[in-house]
Amino acid sequence: MKLAIGNDHVAVQMKNEIMEYVRNKGIEIINVGTDSEERFNYPVSGYRVGKMVASGEVDGGILICGTGVGISLAANKVHGVRACVCSEPYSAKLSKQHNNSNIIAFGSRVIGIETAKMIVDEWLNAQYEGGRHQKRIDMIAEIEETQNLSDADNE
Repeated sequence: MKLAIGNDHVAVQMKNEIMEYVRNKGIEIINVGTDSEERFNYPVSGYRVGKMVASGEVDGGILICGTGVGISLAANKVHGVRACVCSEPYSAKLSKQHNNSNIIAFGSRVIGIETAKMIVDEWLNAQYEGGRHQKRIDMIAEIEETQNLSDADNE
């Protein structure tokens, strides 16, 4: 398995700890975030991870900013991305089981490192259930396609 990780300047320490934690599980992780605490705009990392996930270059992604919200919003602008912000493990698990999330996000100003590790574990260990959930995933994909077609009509 290969994951991409992205962050902003407020999440450098948490990103480094999560990278080590994930690598210790034998998972390859590609850092596309910042390693500096100098101001860094989270949409850059969100987009980078989103593109890597959507293209299949990586199997999934982890995003961290102050709240997890802004960086996940940026990633969700990439066609095919389903990034979910979670502040506790249960939502992370269900985001994969029911929503087939391919990126997990959380906030370094919202949760501590041990909760972040639990979120990562639940998300990594969960499997998409398909079945009754697939209809909703298809509906989300249809919204994406409709939006992309509308954009093409305006060119």
